[in-house]
Amino acid sequence: MHDPAARDAAEAAAAFSHPPVPPDTTAPYGPHPDQVVDFYAPRGDADGAPLVVALHGGAWRERYDRAHLTPFVDFLARRGFAVANVEYRRGGLLPQQGRGPVAGRWPDTFDDVAAALDALPELARTHLPAADLRRTVITGHSAGGHLALWAAARHVLPPGSPWHTPAAASLRGVVALAPIADFTTAVALDVCDGAVAQLIGGKQQLGVRAAAADPAVLLPTGVATTLVQGRDDIVVPQAVAEAYVDAAARAGETVGFTLLEGVGHFPLIDPAADACAVVAEEIAQLAY
Repeated sequence: MHDPAARDAAEAAAAFSHPPVPPDTTAPYGPHPDQVVDFYAPRGDADGAPLVVALHGGAWRERYDRAHLTPFVDFLARRGFAVANVEYRRGGLLPQQGRGPVAGRWPDTFDDVAAALDALPELARTHLPAADLRRTVITGHSAGGHLALWAAARHVLPPGSPWHTPAAASLRGVVALAPIADFTTAVALDVCDGAVAQLIGGKQQLGVRAAAADPAVLLPTGVATTLVQGRDDIVVPQAVAEAYVDAAARAGETVGFTLLEGVGHFPLIDPAADACAVVAEEIAQLAY
């Protein structure tokens, strides 16, 4: 298919054609309805299974919730992983401004991801007893890829930040899928119709809030990190991932970068696509 837009639409339709897969259990990590985690036990005999923490994409916008990631999450569970599918508050409509939906909620989106990651060890012990928490990998797609990278970099945040942790999280690594990983590049390319600027409260906030929110600034992390990107992605182009990889190199850190030929944005989370199997293998390489 030579029309990039038509190809992207077809790939999106394929990825979203799978019915949602209900979790084995769900638990709250806060009082808001969106502050919940769905747990998927590893299928079969899988004591000591690695724990995969999954963060969904959707440009941090409210209409995209964790349900669209559940076929991918179930795919990982069927391959022997224990999975925690995290929900978080996203941006809704701004009727008073006559526009919407906007991307993200500052600081709520970040509050939630930080709170969920802090609560997960105890929640997982209860809801995923087969999981080996010493082998935890965070993955996320698109905006969720941004949040995965950010979550693994909280120890790099300024000590005064409410999200700062004194030490790096106990992780085997991060596998970020077509992540919105570099804010400067994403803003320049107008990724997802201005989603980054909306997430941080406007372009005028980029210089101020990037230090707290942009993964390309929060380097080096010391956490094993791999980015998986489709070369034909027109939603979050490969230039965004490449900018993050370059920023890591300048900071003295090597980041894995798997570029898939003939792949766009959505096959990375489509269980029927070959790209999804590549993603699972990248997670396995860090987890085991």
